Amino acid sequence: MSAVTDPATVAECLRVGAGFSQGDRNWLVEQFSTLDARLAGFHADATELEIMVKDRAARGQKVTLECWLSGGEKIVTTSSEEDLHAAVMDVRDDLRRRIDDVKGRHNRNLREVPQPAVAEE
Repeated sequence: MSAVTDPATVAECLRVGAGFSQGDRNWLVEQFSTLDARLAGFHADATELEIMVKDRAARGQKVTLECWLSGGEKIVTTSSEEDLHAAVMDVRDDLRRRIDDVKGRHNRNLREVPQPAVAEE
């Protein structure tokens, strides 16, 4: 990917949805800080993250992390871990892998673009 002048960061792009409060946001940004290196290849103004939890602290809680990357790619990761911290780490790690997959596809597509033949003199 080419150099991005305004790279995305978790702190800039994360919204907290249902089940989380603004008070949880700083903790979440800290937990997700390892994603900054992955997000840096995308423009901040066209990248969004939203995390939500359904039935927080109850058996069967479900954490969902949605990510919209510049270029229209949407990634959704979920976890049903009973421990909230474990569930947050689970969706973070899954998102990290999926962003790597997106970047890998992008790089593969760039390599597969046919190069024009060089005319011999």
